[in-house]
Amino acid sequence: MAAVVVIVVVVLVVAPGDGDESTTPAPSTTITPRASQQPQEPRGERADLISFKLDDRSEAGITNIWLVWTIKNSSSEKSNYSWEWEAVDAGGTRLANGSQLETDVQPGQTAQGEYPTTLKGVKGIRLNITSFDRTASY
Repeated sequence: MAAVVVIVVVVLVVAPGDGDESTTPAPSTTITPRASQQPQEPRGERADLISFKLDDRSEAGITNIWLVWTIKNSSSEKSNYSWEWEAVDAGGTRLANGSQLETDVQPGQTAQGEYPTTLKGVKGIRLNITSFDRTASY
């Protein structure tokens, strides 16, 4: 009787593996161009950084480039935000980098900030967020 149970158990273990292989769809042969190059939407706490961009306030030949951002606290507690960024030209050269901080943002509240940069222009410059962190504020 024990031998029959062992055989039944072995058959049950093997049978689901065989069924899964026969119902698994084949990989698609369709290639979507640039699919891997498209930026993904941020998830989790990173999604609270609604906007982060360069603002060119230059005038009369004087360069004046600022970082501007908008944070919206989607958590249920007062939060502090810190993130690191880099400005990269079209060739991939890092032109500037830094850290930003937004503190004591209440749940559901939107906070806006700005900070001057040493950049000489905005044309062809891409901002990257290299790290992002939200912590509870006490």
